[in-house]
Amino acid sequence: MLQLEAAPGSRSAITTFKPAVKQPKLSGEIFATLINLAGRRRFTSQRLVLHAVLASLGHEGALQIAKDALKLFHEAHLALVQGNGDLPGVFCESLRAAYFEPAQGDKRIRDFISLAKRTLEAIDAEMRQAPALLEELVSMATPLLNTVNQLTSIYEQESKRHSLMLKKQRVNMMTDIERIARQARMVSFNAQIVAARAGLAGREFSVVAGELSNITGELDELVQAALEGDRE
Repeated sequence: MLQLEAAPGSRSAITTFKPAVKQPKLSGEIFATLINLAGRRRFTSQRLVLHAVLASLGHEGALQIAKDALKLFHEAHLALVQGNGDLPGVFCESLRAAYFEPAQGDKRIRDFISLAKRTLEAIDAEMRQAPALLEELVSMATPLLNTVNQLTSIYEQESKRHSLMLKKQRVNMMTDIERIARQARMVSFNAQIVAARAGLAGREFSVVAGELSNITGELDELVQAALEGDRE
């Protein structure tokens, strides 16, 4: 028997959905993993259906390939929806709407998983309802692919939005540093004037003011390099 973990199906389970673990901070690496998993659902769903058909025709090894594809598909879906120590699960409103209300993508995917499980078991046991289940599975493949593609697009859009947000934050931070460096230059310039007027007594103070001037120059170079990198 093919064992798959049950996912919540009632409306109350959907409206009270919360990840079981603390959500990790979103990063470019995490978005890359999310998009990869979303793409895996596309690939494995088609692989599953294809080899289910081949298994029904008696092709050797096709049934096991279909079972393996179903397992990968299901695991990827659980990771994307429920999250884990490395992934955030459903982390934004656009995903919540696509997976739960109103689009119910999660339900459609779970229905596909359930039907695929029953179909493969029927093929394996050579049950008489296997052809009807397979026909239903094949007819569900295209609508499912559309659902998975829409979800994948959301992950890609969120990744771009996150990247732009980080870029804006970096530019703002560099602008703040540039402003602080400009103020420091003014302080350094005034300090050098005071040190010069103080003569011998201000010599040590002049050295400190000179070092401050060098530091602000280095800050200017770092800010300029960072801003030019963001514009590329």
